[in-house]
Amino acid sequence: MLSGVATSQTTAPSPILNNQINLGEIFSEQALNVQTVTDGVTASTTAQANGVSIGVANADASATSNQTNQGAVYAHGVVGIAADGGAATTVNTTAAGNSGTIGAASGTISAFGVQVNNAGVTARGQIEAGDAQAKDVSVSTLAMGNTQGVSLDNGAAGLRLSQSNTANTLADGGAHVGAVTGSISVSATTAGNNINISGANQSASRLITDQANTADVTQASKFTAYGSSYLSATTATATGNTLSVANEGPLTDLTSNQWNTSYVRGQAEATSYQFGGAQTNAYAVGNASQVVNLGSELALNNTQTNDGGGVEAIATFGGQDGYDATTTATAMGNAVSGTVCSRCNGRMTVNNNQVNNADVGASTTTNSYSTGRQVTGVSTAVGNNAGFYVRSPSGN
Repeated sequence: MLSGVATSQTTAPSPILNNQINLGEIFSEQALNVQTVTDGVTASTTAQANGVSIGVANADASATSNQTNQGAVYAHGVVGIAADGGAATTVNTTAAGNSGTIGAASGTISAFGVQVNNAGVTARGQIEAGDAQAKDVSVSTLAMGNTQGVSLDNGAAGLRLSQSNTANTLADGGAHVGAVTGSISVSATTAGNNINISGANQSASRLITDQANTADVTQASKFTAYGSSYLSATTATATGNTLSVANEGPLTDLTSNQWNTSYVRGQAEATSYQFGGAQTNAYAVGNASQVVNLGSELALNNTQTNDGGGVEAIATFGGQDGYDATTTATAMGNAVSGTVCSRCNGRMTVNNNQVNNADVGASTTTNSYSTGRQVTGVSTAVGNNAGFYVRSPSGN
């Protein structure tokens, strides 16, 4: 991990240059086995090929960052519980090819960032407790080919960000627990390319983003099985390219280009012999972009192309006796949304182009074999989806 921060006032922007190339395999594995604990178990496993952090505080800076990964990245976190997992059990597993953060606080940053991932990225997180009990459980598994974060606080940014992923990304695993007396959340999230941009306290930005995911497979999958569960949620989210912008300030000016040819699959499968409330959710999208500016102006030029392998979301649940079971599967070729604040005299200018040339499918299966109060299944498949809104921050 490389980090750099400019913190003093300067007459000219401070130049920052970062070049990173990884050629070797990155492997991180953690296994915890316990009999009985009272407070709980915590396991965090992270594998990352290249990482950089660049920031300014009360200063201006210009930055150029180039990251290239050629080595496989693998993270595996597993917790085994023989009798009792205690009050709270947490398993977090993260794998990333290239990771970067850019920040500006009361300053201005101009940056050019390039991320290229050419090797497989895999994250597996799981709990093995088939003969045990636990109260509250969280299992989060994250795999990203390239991920870039931008954070502004009363800051301004002019950014050109480029991401290319050519290798498979996989977030996998699940949970096997005898009895869950509280709530359990098991989630897998994967993306070939990911960009998150946030701005607060009257920030502004002009952005150009380019994302290309040409891997064979981009997949998120979670499989859970319980003897009994009070509240359970099993979620799988897979995206070829994802972009999220949330700003509070006078201007967000964004030109976004997303291109996906990978087969994108989100798969969530759950069973519980006895269940209280059970949710199973699968989400898969080729290209996703969400842009919000709680300020006076949003300018959005969006281009999305989904081609090649197809998009598929699969969600299943099966239980013997219980109360409420909800199963949802959503698949989209391209999805974009834009929102600007009406209370701020907001103005939005949008130029949107979406092309989907791939098959898109969603399926749900929900079974309550003996007794149940309410069983719901919803499946949605859309080629192109767009929504643009001028509304108050509360949505009213």
